[in-house]
Amino acid sequence: MLPTLIRRELLDNLMTFRFAAALFIMLLLVVANTAVLIKDYERRLADYNTAVKKHQQKLQERDIYSPGFAGVVLVRPPNPLSIFNVGLDKRLGSEIGIRPSGAPTLWEARMHGSANPLLNLLSSIALGFIFEVVLSLMALIFAYDALAGERERGTLRLVLTNAISRGHILLAKYISAMTCLLVPLIISLLFALILLTNSAAISLSADDFLRIGGIVLASIAYLSVFYLIGFLISAITHRTSTALMLAMFVWGFLVLVYPNMILATIKTSDVPQERAVSALNQMKQIWEQFDRERNRFLAADAFPGEDQLFNIKEPWGFGYDEYYENALTLFAEYDRQLNFQGIDEKYQPNVPHLQNYHRFLIPLTIRTADRVWLIRKEALVDTLVRQANFKRTLLKLSPAGIYDAATQAWTGTDLSGIRDFFDAARQYRKTVMTWFDDKDAFAAREWFLSDKREADWSTLPLFSFERRSVEINAKRALPDVLLLLMTSLVLFMGIFLLFVRSEV
Repeated sequence: MLPTLIRRELLDNLMTFRFAAALFIMLLLVVANTAVLIKDYERRLADYNTAVKKHQQKLQERDIYSPGFAGVVLVRPPNPLSIFNVGLDKRLGSEIGIRPSGAPTLWEARMHGSANPLLNLLSSIALGFIFEVVLSLMALIFAYDALAGERERGTLRLVLTNAISRGHILLAKYISAMTCLLVPLIISLLFALILLTNSAAISLSADDFLRIGGIVLASIAYLSVFYLIGFLISAITHRTSTALMLAMFVWGFLVLVYPNMILATIKTSDVPQERAVSALNQMKQIWEQFDRERNRFLAADAFPGEDQLFNIKEPWGFGYDEYYENALTLFAEYDRQLNFQGIDEKYQPNVPHLQNYHRFLIPLTIRTADRVWLIRKEALVDTLVRQANFKRTLLKLSPAGIYDAATQAWTGTDLSGIRDFFDAARQYRKTVMTWFDDKDAFAAREWFLSDKREADWSTLPLFSFERRSVEINAKRALPDVLLLLMTSLVLFMGIFLLFVRSEV
């Protein structure tokens, strides 16, 4: 009996105008938007390649090792799967410098590339957003009259006069409707994949296809939730007009109003002051200890006085307050003062003192920056990351928020995916500092002078960043997918209990 009911419901749904409309709208939106998204990705990829070449050229042109402001710069590549959910891929910094004085972090990264407002507007409508908005609406349209319509027409009472269980009726309606909803999703996605695989700029690996499979799984679970929400509305109402208005109100609130309300009212930039002040005080103490060790070295050096430039250039302040409050500016100034082709003969005897000073100072700076990072990392997790996670948790009170989080996790455009790049950047910083140390570059004349010999960057280790494995993406995404599936199960059980006890 169940197969017969499924065939009946399936034919009824396939012959409706709403099925044809759903198929046409999904094909039109997905195919047209995929073409725009591919163009946008190609532009972003070109900007990335240009930025990488520019920084590599600048580095090769440097004739001293001292990194300063214009040293080794890393650029985050655009994520090809951002076409499905752009997430934070275009909103957070994508360019960070490698320096001895600090670990690279997401919150200090800067943006690169050109900005086209029209392209940015269009490209922000990722495929996941279309699935999130359009498919949820279609699911409710398929569901709002599933029971209320048959009550009005009297066909539900007629069906129940036969020896048919109410559970079988619900199951048949659910299976047939979900099958009809999956047809526009799968067909439009296949067309999108054809466009993606034919693009010269986009190269999808086997893991990427598994990630896309994960997005499909999340989309099915998301569709199921909204269909069952509409099914529940249809079960508790007796008129299709009432069910339709209620379904549209629920859709508007869950998909449009609530997520935007959370994003507008909860600001992650509001850092808890007590935690921030505590972290700043701890970091201040570490840098003060750094300054005391530096001063002790200068006092014990054979060169008279405490001049960190040893009269080779005019001395300038290097106290804690200036250093800590504007470390990058000071290192840029330090680099500028030392970056010159030669020095007067009378200053040549002072060069060994400066070399000895750098042999001590730079490793001390690296160790101090590493200690500061341990404190700063905890503070950032306790403040910015925790607030971002809190906002994400609030968004998950809506199925749209859960779906968005799941697709971001599958594509790697969530906060964790972006932080993966900066984890790799911090690891690369250690590699670069080890490279400097192996070359004894800190104590070399080429660290600050190019009059005798220029810096050799040819053996600098190359930076490469690979996105985390699909297993990591699954680990991050599956909890949200399971939450959608559990929500579907609870909704179906509620509908079943309500339908069994209700009079037709």
